[in-house]
Amino acid sequence: MSTDLNYILSPKCIRDGALKIFQETVKGTTHFRYHPEKLSSTVDYVMETIRQNYPDLKIPFHSRWGHFRPGGVDRSKWLLEKIQKENAMERARIMWDLVIPSVLLDAGAGKDWKYNEKETSKTYDRSEGLGVASYHMFMAGAFASDGKSLRSDAKGLQSVTAAKIAEAFQVSETNPLVGVEGRARLIQNLGKACEDKTYFQDGRPGNLIDYLVSKYGKIIPAEGLLRGVLDALGPIWPGRETMNGTNLGDVWKHSKHGLIAFHKLSQWMTYSLVEPLEAAGITVAGVEGLTGLSEYRNGGLIIDSGLFSFANPEDGKQSWRPDSDLIIEWRALTVKSLDDIGGEVQKRLGKTAQEFPLAKVLEGGTWWAGRRIAKEKRPANAEPPMNIISDGTVF
Repeated sequence: MSTDLNYILSPKCIRDGALKIFQETVKGTTHFRYHPEKLSSTVDYVMETIRQNYPDLKIPFHSRWGHFRPGGVDRSKWLLEKIQKENAMERARIMWDLVIPSVLLDAGAGKDWKYNEKETSKTYDRSEGLGVASYHMFMAGAFASDGKSLRSDAKGLQSVTAAKIAEAFQVSETNPLVGVEGRARLIQNLGKACEDKTYFQDGRPGNLIDYLVSKYGKIIPAEGLLRGVLDALGPIWPGRETMNGTNLGDVWKHSKHGLIAFHKLSQWMTYSLVEPLEAAGITVAGVEGLTGLSEYRNGGLIIDSGLFSFANPEDGKQSWRPDSDLIIEWRALTVKSLDDIGGEVQKRLGKTAQEFPLAKVLEGGTWWAGRRIAKEKRPANAEPPMNIISDGTVF
């Protein structure tokens, strides 16, 4: 693969693009204006959120596993009870078989959708609802070719239709879910990708573990884990930018600044793959090298806190596509701000980046702070501070 491709599939490319957009914003040439005097109060708000959520500072990585635990119920334990007789590697493969499709089903649900869990008689919405719904879809065998096993495989994933997702996620006219068709296409595309024996020897998402262990042994660099996800799952993304025939995924072309990379879902997935690996005795090194996630909770925080504002206030009232310059700029500024906020949080806590990587800053503070401030600013719906036209595959 070319050096250019190696670069664009790296965290360095994400950070370089974010810095470029930030510098243009400081010059006043983007859709946003920067207010550096608000950084300290934004960090104060994040620190307050961390203390509320995790007073003992025992913070897990920001990952999909947290969305299997709402309502004080750790559903991952229900799964582990059923697979306890399997060896450690097979348990990890099964956990990846669950979490990979679940992450791909995690794009914003919209403000009107809810999921009622019959096992607990509780109702969940947004990411927690999506996590619980996809968990039960997996537990029912919906991603397995035999329709019952606790596994995902190429044939089973390709059989997932929009109608099956709508049924499993309790979608109706009165309970609408954004982007059902887009979600179904992503899962079907995951099934097609799993036919590639280079990464998935038995056609299962969980086989990616075997590929990575054969390449790196029992210590896998975080950037290597991310690159494995990007290489193996690159073909699943719909109609995006390509380079030398390779689908680049979450990379967008800005009208003035060329390709800007984010790899948001792929990094979110990478964070979500660490826990099962560590349970299997495999170390993931250098997680602090990955970036923050450019999605609407973190992005909402930097607008709602006043750290950035719209150059034209009317822009906040419009609807925007993910490929628009404004959304690309907003996401890039989110990545840069998360590095800045993360550095300040680490400093205040007396922690190094290794001890308290961005994956913990996100989970402890910024993601929850973004949700919290949205509820304060817009109590009726707690939506992000701008309208995003989503296809169910980006946010």
